[in-house]
Amino acid sequence: MAQQYLVIHMTDSSGTLLAQDEDQRMLESWAKEGEDAGRLGPGAPVAGPEQAKSVIVRDGKVIVTDGPFPEFKEWFAGYDLLEAASIEEAAAYMAKHPTAVAGKVLILPVVRLPWEDDADAATA
Repeated sequence: MAQQYLVIHMTDSSGTLLAQDEDQRMLESWAKEGEDAGRLGPGAPVAGPEQAKSVIVRDGKVIVTDGPFPEFKEWFAGYDLLEAASIEEAAAYMAKHPTAVAGKVLILPVVRLPWEDDADAATA
C-alpha cells in the first residue's frame, strides 16, 4: 500500500544554480515520470517572502505580520503531494527534481490525527 508524502521545496544557498532550460528539462522529466507512475498529486510553486504573511493568535488576539522573515535562512519555494511505497522510494524519486540540485527537498509522511484513529476503532 502506498504512503502519501508532503514534499516541501526549500531554497538553499549551498545549492547549484541551474540554467532555466536545464531546470525546465529536469522538472518536465520528473513530472512525466511521476504522472506515468501515478504517484504525483497536486503541487505548485509559491510566491516569495515579500508576498508572505505570518498569522499567530496570542491571548485571543490575531496578529498578522508581513514577510520577509529575517530569521529564515531558507525559503519555502513550493510543495508536492506524492505517493510511494516507502520514504526511500520517495527520496529516490525526489532526487530527480531540480530543487534537489538547486535547493533542498524535505519529505514528510502524511499521518492521521489521533482522533481519526479513535473514530475508526469505534466504528469497527
